[in-house]
Amino acid sequence: MTRPSAGRPLWDAVTASPAAEPPATPAAPARVRGVLDADVTVVGAGLAGLSTAYHLAAHDPGRSVLVVDAEGPAAGASGRGTGLLGPRVGPSVDQAVRRFGPDTARRMYAASTAAVERVRELSAELGVDTGPRDAAQVVATRTAAGLASLARQAAAYRELGLDVPVLSAAEIGALVEVPRHAGLRYRAATLDPAELSRALAAACAAKGVRFLGNSPLRAVRAETSGGVRLVFPGGTVRSRKAVLAVNAAAGSLGLPVGTVLPLSVHAVATAPLPADVQRALGGDTRCALIDAHPLGDYFRLTPDGRLVFGGGRPVLAPVSDGSAATAVWAGLEQRLRRLHPALARAEVTHRWAGRIGMTGDDLPVVGPLAGLPDVWYIGGCCGHGLAMSVAHGAHVAEVLCGGSPELLPWHRSRAPKLPLPAPVRPLLRAGLSRMARAARREA
Repeated sequence: MTRPSAGRPLWDAVTASPAAEPPATPAAPARVRGVLDADVTVVGAGLAGLSTAYHLAAHDPGRSVLVVDAEGPAAGASGRGTGLLGPRVGPSVDQAVRRFGPDTARRMYAASTAAVERVRELSAELGVDTGPRDAAQVVATRTAAGLASLARQAAAYRELGLDVPVLSAAEIGALVEVPRHAGLRYRAATLDPAELSRALAAACAAKGVRFLGNSPLRAVRAETSGGVRLVFPGGTVRSRKAVLAVNAAAGSLGLPVGTVLPLSVHAVATAPLPADVQRALGGDTRCALIDAHPLGDYFRLTPDGRLVFGGGRPVLAPVSDGSAATAVWAGLEQRLRRLHPALARAEVTHRWAGRIGMTGDDLPVVGPLAGLPDVWYIGGCCGHGLAMSVAHGAHVAEVLCGGSPELLPWHRSRAPKLPLPAPVRPLLRAGLSRMARAARREA
């Protein structure tokens, strides 16, 4: 995705404002030069990579940990999200029960709620605001198909003994003045994803983690004597272990992890809204609302009263000319203005896109590379990366330090391989467009 078509995230302005002074970040102007050595090299300074480095340094302070990024901390997807911190990973809970059985489905959901709490605790340690403890994320609908889907999920949660309340239209209206027929309420939070990434990078540096930037990975090669050699434009790094927290860049690097499809998803943000409009849209509770359709819209408020609104048609990355992104942003703005009467004239100040990694079965990939047991990969969170990336980094760090954490369906070395030759790509884009149109009709 080229920078012009990726837009400018809200967080660029917020974290630079005097009211939200950013934490010190590790200076990473130096590139990889010559031949370097490390015990563990983490490629990727997003949340997954930073979490891996942070937990490695916490588990084993004597181990040399190096983080290398194509640009620098928070430069990629982790600095371009919308800051929705909520549970759920993989397919919907009723589908998870059918595919994996009730015990595994229960453990999957429990792992996702634990991931949310882990990010909350880490954010508190780092001084990053996540809002009130009782903040909610409501997945809601106003269509018959959406009601049927939520009913199946609610029944599955009850059968698994999980506490996910069903909200009526009136109960949703008490949280946000946006008409919906019903919804499911999850314990969740909202935050500034770039601030969290930068704060985590600073915490890593304080623990002795080294950082290098402006060094895109070119190749991964096994060493005959053990370990791995990572090749960058300016040099190489010899490392006993490596963690490739590169998400959807797996395909361009030729990593044997199956298909992790790079999709660009889009968001817009308004100028700070009047106090009464903020209250109407959940400002007092920091409630976020997500449409139940997989490609439906969602919104949240920031602490300074801006509305962040995302959704629309994902675009197969990279976006070369920006025309596709411009069309998605225009559609988002139109739907934002229809969300509530008070938004009809709201000023939209920011438009941006971020890249997510999607897999064919909706599950992430966290595991060692086939044929390269000293190299681990993390990616494919399918839009649930804010909580799960931190959890996955902690999981990999524990394994590399000799632990035996619980294994779940996404702890695996590859996703399903999807054939995506050039002639098929227009069909994929057309399919995404049809799904997005259906989501807009249902909204």
